[in-house]
Formats: sequence, structure tokens, C-alpha cells
Amino acid sequence: MNNLSLYGWNDSLFQLKQNSAYKHLFHGRVSAVNKTNYEVIAEHGVLLCELSGNVLYGRSSFELPCTGDWIIFQPFDDNKGIIVDILPRKHTLYRRKSGTVSERQAIASHIDKAFIVQSLDANFSVRRMERFMFQVLEENIQPILILTKSDLEFNRHQVNESLKHIDRQIPVFFTSILSPETILPIRKFVSQGESIVLVGSSGVGKSSLINALCERTVFLTSEISKSSGKGRHTSTRREMVLMDDSGILIDTPGIREFGLASDNAEALADMLDVSAFAESCRFKNCMHINEPGCAVVEAVNSGILEPEVYNSYLKLRKESWHFSTSEYEKRKRAKSFARISDEAKRIKKR
Repeated sequence: MNNLSLYGWNDSLFQLKQNSAYKHLFHGRVSAVNKTNYEVIAEHGVLLCELSGNVLYGRSSFELPCTGDWIIFQPFDDNKGIIVDILPRKHTLYRRKSGTVSERQAIASHIDKAFIVQSLDANFSVRRMERFMFQVLEENIQPILILTKSDLEFNRHQVNESLKHIDRQIPVFFTSILSPETILPIRKFVSQGESIVLVGSSGVGKSSLINALCERTVFLTSEISKSSGKGRHTSTRREMVLMDDSGILIDTPGIREFGLASDNAEALADMLDVSAFAESCRFKNCMHINEPGCAVVEAVNSGILEPEVYNSYLKLRKESWHFSTSEYEKRKRAKSFARISDEAKRIKKR
């Protein structure tokens, strides 16, 4: 028997289930997504579930179950079931689907916090952290930055300087799995029933961090490759782990490309400390590039705003606008198709 409250089940989710036509059936949480089925944690154990035709063909690809989703299923045979409905998502981490301009891909849902994991080796990238942080904040998920491999040689002062605009907003931890005392403070950010997703590129040590947090071997890891600087074992799927007397950790495969799936340029400006200067610009519609009286450009020229942060803002804002425009065009096209379909139905009736 599983106590689903340990996996995040609560009164709010119970009320959502009451709105489903399938409220009389069983519910569970997707713990892992495979190519052809879903592993679901239910009250009576773990099941392998497939999708009903209505779910498979009645939803767009990003609406299909992802790790962390709460679903309703019809059981059949031993430890098998059919997913007939998905409860409305909350706090879902999305990214732009690789190879597309505006297609979204759900990484994990019903998330409370996100551990943004970055290693202090050649993979260290502040720009990558900013991407993760922006998308996480957009979904009202609390971000926590975890810097791994602090046992390696690195310039602490230089790292701190590059993170000034980040550590003013979110907790930052320097950790090493070789020093258990550096892991202990992170456990305070994991409460019973909370769901935490770990995101970061390959080889930063997400699986090792989960093992250290759980104080047991959950995922097998191996030595670091000298040629690539990355762990030879990396996660291949998003998978949920229940910590003893604590919350849920969701491991994710290393993400090479994390495209923004958000169109909130104002939130981006707030996150990168640009909005504080933008309020003093001469024009309200200032693009902060070459307009006269631009307080943002003046802050860069005077050394108050870091050029790297400013350039990152421009790059991410452009990407966000591309996503926004494409989303608008898709909605506009969908409305046109709907009007054509309605007109066709009226003609058929006549």
C-alpha cells in the first residue's frame, strides 16, 4: 500500500478529481514516462499504464502525461491500467521543444521547487542558469541554485561576482558529494509531500546529488570521463524518487538545449535587474538598444549593469518574443480554422 499524501496528494487535487467524468475510478501519479507506457504510483502499488484513445488522440503532444502528473486510470489484469483522464496541471516546468520555434514540451508537473544544478568545472555557465531560473519562476516554482563539484579547483571570488544578480534572488549552495556536510543544508528545502525537480545539463551530478540527499544508491553513477569532463552515466528519462520521511525528487535527463517557452518579457527584465533602470528611460516603449535617453544602456556604459547580463537579457527577450509571436500566429490560425468549420456545418444544415 502507498500513502499517496507522501507523493503530494491533497484536498485541492481531490476537488479537481470531483470535476472529472471518471471521478469514480482510481487515481495515481506518473512516476516515469517510457516510450510506450507510463509508470504510475497508485494506492495499491505501481502500475504500467497506457493511454485511452480519447486521451491519446484528443490532446496535443504537450498535454499528454508527463512525470508528476496526477491521472485517473481504469485497472485491468495485474499491475496494468488505462489512463482515461489527467487532472489539471499546476506549476508545470516547460521548455521549448527541440527543433521547433513555439512547440512546448512538459518536463514535470505539480512542482513546488526546482534545484538548478550546475557544476563548478568546464560546464559552468551563468547564462544557462538564467534560462532555467526564468522558466522556473514563470511557473511560480521556487528555484534553488546548487553548484556541485566544489572539491575541484575553481575561483570562488570570480564565481561569486558572476552570480551577484542571481544570489540576491534565490538561495545558492556550493556542494560536493565528497563533503556530506555541504549536502545537509539542502535537505531543509525538501518537506514531506513537496515535489522537487532537478534540472541541468549532462554530467553536472544530478544523479549523484539525489543519491547523497537520499543517503542511499538510487541511481548508479560512474567515474567522470577525462576526455569530456562528464559522468559516463546520465539519466535517460524523468523519474520520481521518494525520500525517506521527506519529499519527492524528480531526476531529469541532461538538457543540451533549454529553449524558453514563455512570452513574459517584463518578468525577464525583473529577474535580470533591468526593470529598475528601465523605469528611468525617456520613452515608455524603449527597446533598451540605441534609443536616446535609455537608462538601461546608460547603466551598462557606466558599469552599474554588467554587460554580460545586459546581453543575456537582449538574447532571452528576443527568444521570448519569437515564442510569443509564434503562439499568437497559431491561435490566430486555429480561430480561422474554427470559423471555416462552423461555416461548413451551417451550410451542411441548410
